[in-house]
Amino acid sequence: MAFSAGHSHSMFPAENLRDWRGQKVIDPDGGKIGDLEAVYVDTATDEPSFITVRVGFIGRHRLIFVPLDGATVKPDAVRVRYDKKLAGDAPAIDLDGELAAADEPRVFAHYGVPYAPGAGGERRLARR
Repeated sequence: MAFSAGHSHSMFPAENLRDWRGQKVIDPDGGKIGDLEAVYVDTATDEPSFITVRVGFIGRHRLIFVPLDGATVKPDAVRVRYDKKLAGDAPAIDLDGELAAADEPRVFAHYGVPYAPGAGGERRLARR
C-alpha cells in the first residue's frame, strides 16, 4: 500500500504511521537510510508530511528529516523516494532536539519541496 503526503488518495492516518516507529527506512534502491523515529504532520492539513530517521552510530546518532511524499510501506520497512545520500545530507537535529521554526524552510529546500508558513506565520511541521 502506498501513500503520499499532500494528496488525498490512499492516505494513512498519522496514528498508523506511529506504529512504524523503529522500522527501517530505505531508499528507492533498498539501501537502508536509518530507523523511523517520529512522524511530523503538515499543520495546514494535519496529514503526515515528514518523518525523522535515526542515523549514525552509537553515541553519535542524530535525526534527519525525510519527506513522505511518494513513500510506500513494505512489511518490514518504509521506502521513501529520496536517495540515501540526499537524505544523509539533510538538516539534522539531536535525538532529543527540536526543529526550530526558523530551520523549517531549509529542510523543505533540501529536497526541493515548496515551503510556505501558515497564514498566520505559524510553523508547518508538528510532531505527532
